[in-house]
Amino acid sequence: MRALILAAGRGSRLGALTDERPKGLVEVCGRSLIAWQLEALRSAGVEEVAIVRGYLGHAFPFETTYFENPRWAETSIVASLACAEAWLAAGPTLVSYADIVYSPDAVRRLRYAPGDVAIAYDTRWLALWRQRFEDPLSDAETFRVDAAGVLQEIGRRPASLEEVRGQYMGLLKLTPRGAGKLLARFRALDAHDADRLDVTALLDLLVGEGEGIRTVPFDGWWCEVDSSSDLRVAEEILERRPPA
Repeated sequence: MRALILAAGRGSRLGALTDERPKGLVEVCGRSLIAWQLEALRSAGVEEVAIVRGYLGHAFPFETTYFENPRWAETSIVASLACAEAWLAAGPTLVSYADIVYSPDAVRRLRYAPGDVAIAYDTRWLALWRQRFEDPLSDAETFRVDAAGVLQEIGRRPASLEEVRGQYMGLLKLTPRGAGKLLARFRALDAHDADRLDVTALLDLLVGEGEGIRTVPFDGWWCEVDSSSDLRVAEEILERRPPA
């Protein structure tokens, strides 16, 4: 199994913390976000890891395979995914956002999920969102699955908590066929829309076209670092995390 970390962005909401380093190199509990990820991935049996870089790409210290997104400032995370198309075509790949930290168990559950496209989601999302936001609905996205665990809706603005049955964690698994479907749909958009498209919007497009996207429920520890206040929450989570 291989993994791809999407780390091209700056993370402007972290302010001065990313003046001289990419978002994925921001530290929590003394280690960079990507260093935490690499430990989790390798503990779960991932043997090869590649990173898509952009902003301050020279700052990445890891000895691994790199892909470049030269248009990182103008494009969204889906464009970064497309920069590693050859890597995705070579075999099943776990794809991770660069601004999250997760346990090896999250990786283990996702790597064995069936289907060409599978995503991990937090079933206990509300507790984490209440730590991060005064109003959890201000940041949450709709998320619905059917009884078989197939995604029905994702990425829209919810009107109530009833529309949010979980939250996508920024972790997905793609087979070469699944990656091909995602990127083909991405390239079918006009350039303006494609540059601004995020992953959940792309997944929702595919769901609307009848694509069966599998979901993997997760109730363990993880965190996302999108702001300085998120850093404090992440430190609390990592300090009390159970042994791997």
